[in-house]
Amino acid sequence: MPRIVETIVTTLNATGEAHIAPLGLIDDGDTGWIVAPFRPSRTLENLLSNPFAVASHTDDVRVFAGCITGRRDWPLVPADMVNGVRLSAAVSHWELKVDRLTDHEQRPRFHCQIVHAAAHRPWTGFNRAQAAVLELAVLSTRLGMLPPEKIEAELKYLQIAIDKTAGDREREAWDWLMQRVEAWRGGDAAAIKKN
Repeated sequence: MPRIVETIVTTLNATGEAHIAPLGLIDDGDTGWIVAPFRPSRTLENLLSNPFAVASHTDDVRVFAGCITGRRDWPLVPADMVNGVRLSAAVSHWELKVDRLTDHEQRPRFHCQIVHAAAHRPWTGFNRAQAAVLELAVLSTRLGMLPPEKIEAELKYLQIAIDKTAGDREREAWDWLMQRVEAWRGGDAAAIKKN
C-alpha cells in the first residue's frame, strides 16, 4: 500500500471560487503526490479547469470534521506560487501543479509535483484524540459502505482516545462527526451524503 498523507486540499474553479476538501494525498514515489478525487466532485471539476492544488497541513482537526459536515468557512490566504489558496492557520503547506491525469471512471488520479512548500509555525504532532477525530472523519465518509458492526466497533474504540485526551477543539470536531453518525443510525441517508 502506498503512503497516504491526510491534508486539507484547496482548489479554485474557473471563476476563482475556492473549494476546501479533506483528502488523503497518495505518495507517488520520487515523482510527487497524487490527488484522487471521486467522480463527481468539485475538487475534480476544479482541477480540470485550474491544474493547481494546495495541501494545507493543519493541527486543527475541526477543519477535517467541518468539511465533512458542511462547515467549510475557514479563513484562506493566497498561495505563494500557484493560482490557489491555503488555510491561513496551516502549520505548513505544499503548492501542487498537475503534471498529468490518469483518467478513471470512478476516481481519476492527478499526478502532481510540489512547486513550493512552506512552514508557518512549529508542528507539535497529533495527540490521540486528534488522531481519533481523523479516523472518525474517514469512517464517517464510509457509513453507507461498511457493515454496521464494524462501524460501531470502531466508534467504541475511538471514543476511548476522546475521553482520555481530547481538548475543546477535538470534542467539538467529534460532536460534529457524531451528528453525522447519529443521522446514519437513524436511517437518514441524505444527511450522510451532504458534504
